[in-house]
Amino acid sequence: MSNKPATPTSIKVMLVDDHPVVRDGYRHLLENTPDIRVVAEANDGEEACALYEQHMPNVVILDLSMPGIGGLETLRRIKAKDPVMHILIFSMHDSQTLVLRSLEAGATGYLTKQGGVTQMVEAVRQVAQGKLFVDSKYVPDLMHHRLFATEDPLHVLSTREFQIFQLLAEGHSVSDIAVMLSISPKTVGVHHAHIMRKLRLQNAAQLVRLAIRCNIVKP
Repeated sequence: MSNKPATPTSIKVMLVDDHPVVRDGYRHLLENTPDIRVVAEANDGEEACALYEQHMPNVVILDLSMPGIGGLETLRRIKAKDPVMHILIFSMHDSQTLVLRSLEAGATGYLTKQGGVTQMVEAVRQVAQGKLFVDSKYVPDLMHHRLFATEDPLHVLSTREFQIFQLLAEGHSVSDIAVMLSISPKTVGVHHAHIMRKLRLQNAAQLVRLAIRCNIVKP
């Protein structure tokens, strides 16, 4: 975390990523700008939710793939506490579906780790002002989705169902998901059944194949 003195215009940032080396790179980049200050770092979603209340950053830079509750649930919990909090997703997942789901869940921006580092400073500044920042390559897909949402096979899932779909595709059990999301195994089971019915899936293998095809998980 930064020892750089605060200024009246400093943007306070919290980094949330389970790879310390990656966080070091982000911090070095951001700390070399005069108007951004890293005030906290978290290794997972649970830690992020606790540190958020201690430090009250202006922007949270959040990875989606982390141990524990994961990025989307972390996003949901922080937004539940502070609906106007600005969250920038910075993820390895180059997926139109995840971009859309993140924005629908309340994220203010989305960058991928493949090429987004060069845009991060600009993204943090825009997101801190409440302005949407999404890599320009996603804009045609986002516009297309608004016109042809039914082409996305996952559009029928609610936000919670999509979250559980992703966790199931990553290999988590119903009981694990219940603990991660602080809900009962029975509730997870009901959502699981709805997911399978809505997507017309017969087994776990089909669910994983669909998640890979939609670029939700890596093969």
